[in-house]
Amino acid sequence: QVQLVESGGGLVQAGVSLRLSCAASGRTFGTYAMGWFRQAPGKEREFVAAIHWFGVTTTYADSVKGRFTISRDNAKNTVYLHMNSLKPEDTAAYYCAASRGVFSTTPGAYDYWGQGTQVTVSS
Repeated sequence: QVQLVESGGGLVQAGVSLRLSCAASGRTFGTYAMGWFRQAPGKEREFVAAIHWFGVTTTYADSVKGRFTISRDNAKNTVYLHMNSLKPEDTAAYYCAASRGVFSTTPGAYDYWGQGTQVTVSS
């Protein structure tokens, strides 16, 4: 069982940077692939970024590629999402998720989810 708690969201202006954190419980955190997803009001949850359990392989949605960076610190049981050059269209609730299995961009592949942290970007 893994519990995930996101933090770091807030209200920011366009163009600034923000770092989200996701703290995980459990001694096996280092064996999980981790992902970040987001969901805006009235829209489906969408993939943002994912990182393999050993932290070398990453993948990003085209909409955030070059602006967002996912990283993890297995010693701290934490995964991060560094967001640069934020845009109003990045406004959403951001969720981290853990997968016991495959490294995936699909929400259904993830076994555990956090409660989310809100990011609001004003123009």
